[in-house]
Amino acid sequence: MANAQHTSPNPNTMNYPRTNKVEVSDTYFGTTVKDPYRWLEDDRAENTKAWVEAENKVTQSYLSKIPFRDDIKKRLETLWNYEKFTAPFKEGSYTYFYKNDGLQNQYVLYRQKDKGTPEVFLDPNKFSKDASTSLAGIEFTKDGSMAAYQLSEGGSDWRKVIIRNTSDLKQVGDTMTDVKFSGLSWKGKEGFYYSSYDKPKEGSQLSGLTQYHKLFFHRIGTKQSEDILVFGGDKTPRRYIGGSVSEDDRFLVITAAKSTTGNELYIQDLSKPGSEIMKVVDNFDNEHYVIDNVDSKLYIYTNLNAPNYRVVTVDASNPSPSNWKDLVPETENVLNVSTAGGKIFANYLKDATSLVMQYDMDGKLERTVTLPGVGSASGFSAKKSEKELYYTFTSYIYPPTIFKYIIASGQSVEYKKSGVSFDPSLYVSKQVFYNSKDGTKIPMIITHKKGIELNGKNPTLLYGYGGFSVSLTPAFSTSNIVLLEQGGVYAVPNLRGGGEYGEKWHLAGTKMNKQNVFDDFIAAAEYLISNKYTSKDYLAISGGSNGGLLVGAVMSQRPELFKVALPAVGVLDMLRYNKFTAGAGWAYDYGTAEESKEMFEYMLKYSPYHALKPGVSYPATLITTADHDDRVVPAHSFKFAARLQEYHKGASPALIRIETNAGHGAGKPTAKVIEEQVDKWAFMLYNMGLSWKP
Repeated sequence: MANAQHTSPNPNTMNYPRTNKVEVSDTYFGTTVKDPYRWLEDDRAENTKAWVEAENKVTQSYLSKIPFRDDIKKRLETLWNYEKFTAPFKEGSYTYFYKNDGLQNQYVLYRQKDKGTPEVFLDPNKFSKDASTSLAGIEFTKDGSMAAYQLSEGGSDWRKVIIRNTSDLKQVGDTMTDVKFSGLSWKGKEGFYYSSYDKPKEGSQLSGLTQYHKLFFHRIGTKQSEDILVFGGDKTPRRYIGGSVSEDDRFLVITAAKSTTGNELYIQDLSKPGSEIMKVVDNFDNEHYVIDNVDSKLYIYTNLNAPNYRVVTVDASNPSPSNWKDLVPETENVLNVSTAGGKIFANYLKDATSLVMQYDMDGKLERTVTLPGVGSASGFSAKKSEKELYYTFTSYIYPPTIFKYIIASGQSVEYKKSGVSFDPSLYVSKQVFYNSKDGTKIPMIITHKKGIELNGKNPTLLYGYGGFSVSLTPAFSTSNIVLLEQGGVYAVPNLRGGGEYGEKWHLAGTKMNKQNVFDDFIAAAEYLISNKYTSKDYLAISGGSNGGLLVGAVMSQRPELFKVALPAVGVLDMLRYNKFTAGAGWAYDYGTAEESKEMFEYMLKYSPYHALKPGVSYPATLITTADHDDRVVPAHSFKFAARLQEYHKGASPALIRIETNAGHGAGKPTAKVIEEQVDKWAFMLYNMGLSWKP
């Protein structure tokens, strides 16, 4: 049974729980694929729970014997224990900001009037006894008199919504339930738009398939059961639907999509009662978002005929793409865009770092924003009436610092410096370019202590993602200080599949091009080894979610190249990922095993669960997941761990660490975050044969 132990005469072999195997298989295009660990997909079954308990027991027993685990914990808690702030934002007559005193599990939302004393507005640490319930978003009415906020319990993507008056903090109406993948957007003070799915009626609430999104309008003072379906449902079945109201309350903007890339665009003129929802773009080939409007003039951010994105304008009376006019044309750098104080801020990615330009609403360039250095700048957004905004700047060696930016003059003033104990002058972070297997040039940023010897013996963590057009830009990590202080190296390549160089770069790492992503990552490892930053005995690889797929794929393809592998909340069974929760929406990036023989054979070859081979010595592996992950269900990690433990023939451990009462990552309490980071660093350094230098 799942919790039974078996012993082996080899003292180096771990005492893993024996995992039961069942006769289950699927046939794709005449090929039968066995799936002996299918039973682990049932997260509600008693034998699955027993297996989780048994695996955690083995993992914690192993980790507890690492002699310097407590030293790492003390160091991380010391490093983490400083006041942290977010950039402030104005709502009504108050300025709001989030603050964490140091080791608080959740950030607290404060507010202050003018220069008065800040007061607590919401303290998520009081939402649940174990701080596993988090604040997952808040939206205020235009006048700031009411706020609607989302709660996530145990890290789940299913949310509750509570409405409060901001004057007396009293709740308005009942708590709303079963909201998922949703923004909240107010229409005046009447109510707000939100999105959700029908909750799965059969099977698990956490792993059940969520198919069709629906956009609702909730009117204040009415029951949720009376909410009006605005878009979606049987007439227009779409997997993801979002609704937002323009700042002047005139337009409802609806985006609808079948996958994580490409969307339809619709508008409704709310100033004319009973007006129809009007189609702007009626296909899923590209991305389009209305970022602002001036009266009937719409400002649209799009990659239609512009893989690196552009901003166009059009009149709402006839908004089809044939009438679009360029306002901020496409350039060689990928564009992100926001608005503040009646200006447009074009935040370009130049080799994965920020270049920010300020335009007026007629498309005239006013200035290039002077940033503190080379890194990532975010947050150039504020209401039209604001004269200033707040942005955050960071890099791998520049702790996040908040700057106040005067929109009229372009002046940046340091507003809040990070209180972390870290001296950037002792470290270096540089960008290099290396060639992948097919000759494509890939950028990578390598960070380490100044003066380290390039002798191939530095503990190195290679981190990657490579998917869904996500761009990895330089960002400071308190946890990484532990590695850097120990003379380690942190390396992040910008793999194909990401968004660093626009849609072409993204597509070069999708479907039948997915192997490019793995080749890029393997080439990054080979670069670090050939340039003596590290060697295969001191190299660890890490990634989460789609990055967990990356780690699982490359450790199965090149097991000899890495000492340690850390796949987190990974997509590891590529033949069945689309059977759970929102997984079917990832088909644009991955394809599905059902769509063609060619695609099935391609996916089977790299799918980490299926690519593991008996009798192979794999890297020391610590798989991490959580029992409440309803984004990438833990079954991926469970099945991968079971097969890895069955097939792995080396002396190094193959362990799985399953967090209980936690989800995909968002909203995780600080204490749990620190514990997970401690275990990651302890496992990595211990399996490299290194000791801890105080």
